[in-house]
Amino acid sequence: MIVTGGASGIGIETVRALAQAGAAVTIAARRPDAAETVAADLRESTGNTTIDVRELDIADLASVRRFVSNWDRPLHSLINNAGIMALPELERNKDGRELQFATNFVGHFALTLGLHPWLKAANGARVVSVSSTGSLWSPILWDDPDFRFIPYHPFVSYGQSKTACVLLSVGIARKWSADNITSNSLNPGAIATNLQRHTGGLKTPVPFRKTPQQGAATSILLAASPECEGVTGRYFDNCNEAEIVDERREQPIGTVAGYALDPSNADRLWAMAETMIGADQ
Repeated sequence: MIVTGGASGIGIETVRALAQAGAAVTIAARRPDAAETVAADLRESTGNTTIDVRELDIADLASVRRFVSNWDRPLHSLINNAGIMALPELERNKDGRELQFATNFVGHFALTLGLHPWLKAANGARVVSVSSTGSLWSPILWDDPDFRFIPYHPFVSYGQSKTACVLLSVGIARKWSADNITSNSLNPGAIATNLQRHTGGLKTPVPFRKTPQQGAATSILLAASPECEGVTGRYFDNCNEAEIVDERREQPIGTVAGYALDPSNADRLWAMAETMIGADQ
């Protein structure tokens, strides 16, 4: 199994639980030296020596391609967990993409497509994409996803990127079912991690907050539980399938917007993302 961003936040707890269950887990991390320290602690605490670290800057397509080219074995679960949130100012990656969209979605799209042969080789692989209730803040901005005309807003940008994560799973469910690959997305919940460093801390009411372990639970369920065998193209919250709504509620936990699960949106985003990464699949 691969966990992007597996050396911080809920990523650590995702790796820990999967390793405790006996999985060989690769932590894909931007800073491999720091990640190796985390991996060493996890090997000791879980007793699982098959936790390794590989360098991956998910916002850099060249780094994604290097990671993919060095992968050489069947992959049973890919957990697209790494992410950034609410950058206060507009930033772009090396390719000129708005950085939240590039990090949270485009890089993971490229990684997932690149690893497709190894997911197929596993004959029963799962792709898990970590989204957010933030997906309720914005649909895909089809004509201007990189904010070249639309005034940049940190949470609109974040919302768009997290909607894209949901649509990635819908697209995989539509396109790769014949390869015995399933895919689902999820909201991990409100967890106080480094993700909120630009938001001034967690704003979610205390009764709705989670620990990192609780936040990782839905990712773990979707990546490994027999209960999710054959389940695909769905969005989960709190280890349950979320309710599809047509209006954002004051307390949005447990809900997902219809636009984030729309098959036509998934197909349109897939085609757009292929162009963005120069893919010909």
